[in-house]
Amino acid sequence: MTTETQTTPNPWAATVLLLMGNFMNLIDVSIVNVALPSIRDSLQASETQIEWISAAYVLTFAVGLLPCGRFGDKLGRRRLFLSGVSLFTLASAFCGLAPNVEVLIASRALQGIGGAMMVPQVMAIMHVIFRPEEKARAFALAGVIISLGAVTGPLLGGVLITFDMGGLDWRPIFLVNLPFGIVVVLAGMRLIPRLNPDRTMRIDWPGVLLFGLTITLVVLPVIEGPLLGWPAWSIAALVSALPVGALFLRRQIGLERRGQAQLLPVSLLHDRGFLSGISIVMLHFSAIPGMFLVFAIYLQTGFGFTPLESGLATAPFPLGVMTGSWITGRFGTKGIPWRIATGAAILLCGMTWFRMMTGQPPEGLQIWTFAPPLAVNGLGMGLAISPLFQLVLRDVPGRIAGAATGTMQALQQVGAAIGIAIISGLFFVRLQAQGYSEAMHHALGYQIVVFAAILTILGLRAIALRGRRT
Repeated sequence: MTTETQTTPNPWAATVLLLMGNFMNLIDVSIVNVALPSIRDSLQASETQIEWISAAYVLTFAVGLLPCGRFGDKLGRRRLFLSGVSLFTLASAFCGLAPNVEVLIASRALQGIGGAMMVPQVMAIMHVIFRPEEKARAFALAGVIISLGAVTGPLLGGVLITFDMGGLDWRPIFLVNLPFGIVVVLAGMRLIPRLNPDRTMRIDWPGVLLFGLTITLVVLPVIEGPLLGWPAWSIAALVSALPVGALFLRRQIGLERRGQAQLLPVSLLHDRGFLSGISIVMLHFSAIPGMFLVFAIYLQTGFGFTPLESGLATAPFPLGVMTGSWITGRFGTKGIPWRIATGAAILLCGMTWFRMMTGQPPEGLQIWTFAPPLAVNGLGMGLAISPLFQLVLRDVPGRIAGAATGTMQALQQVGAAIGIAIISGLFFVRLQAQGYSEAMHHALGYQIVVFAAILTILGLRAIALRGRRT
């Protein structure tokens, strides 16, 4: 397969705006966690309601990614992106002004829909406005933004809550999105190029329903199950996801045979680079968000760090990401699998080091205590992210880039939800009986398994490719 590139006068200016929109979404996933205690006290919310402030966003976001990626292919990616940023910004205002927890939960669900509309368009537009030799640097920049979003949320949330801006308590964590959203929409109307959509394509609405149901049957029990002790309905939902997902794939194959447009183009399922890439994406992103979630609890509850100090303690990670992204961006399209493998190997070493240090913390824990292993982990992630995106999208035709990026990011969210459930489950199982250090050591065993699995997948892929050549 070949990709189509559409030139634009200033692709880097467009990319900055695209990534600004994406960054708003990324920090919103994590910034709320820091504010949940303040929200609970302010709105007198129950534990279930507090949980749904996060869950409503994650669920609508994950369900909407693939369909909205396909809508971008049909209706225009620029239009979907700007509409998504507008909805996300409006929903942020609703969140910041919410008079009660019910309105806040509904507004968070609306934010998730806005995020799902804009996020798949980011990579899809970048995929077609850059020449192949420039794409590595563009994706490296995207990798920096994704990693910064994972750790900036808690840091920014800690700053806003600590300084209680305007006496608004937790509300500025949502209202801060408004000026950024307005800038992205106004500047984006001028600088983001209009790309040629496929107006003749028909949307597979039964496929949208089946895909949404499959994702819900996975993500909902993964969010709710650990807190409720894995009731029977959560297990039944996970089991039901398999036949529903199979029905979705069967429908897509049938549409292909009849020559009709598919929600998930079946041609992607024949692309080994795409399949191996999205499996690595799902694994990779299952390891990082959960790690920072339990690390924040480890520092704040276990060792008395403030939210701001906890956020500062993670700063070496994005610095490492920026370094790794700068290095890997210099290689262009060369050695993609080897760069992913190098990043995963460094992450494996860094996670092993981090696990040992958190399991046996030194006396007088300081903000910079964990800086060395976090910087190493950031370096590994920075090296791996850009070539991983390149691997997934390398042979994807531009006309279905929205579907490809929507699929990749939907599975990224599923991976993150599963990872958070597994890592937090491992953490809390050991917490009450053996304390914070042993709980953190136990939880971080998951990362060791994940990055060893990624290296195994890459090794098997290399063997398969060598076998095809001989």
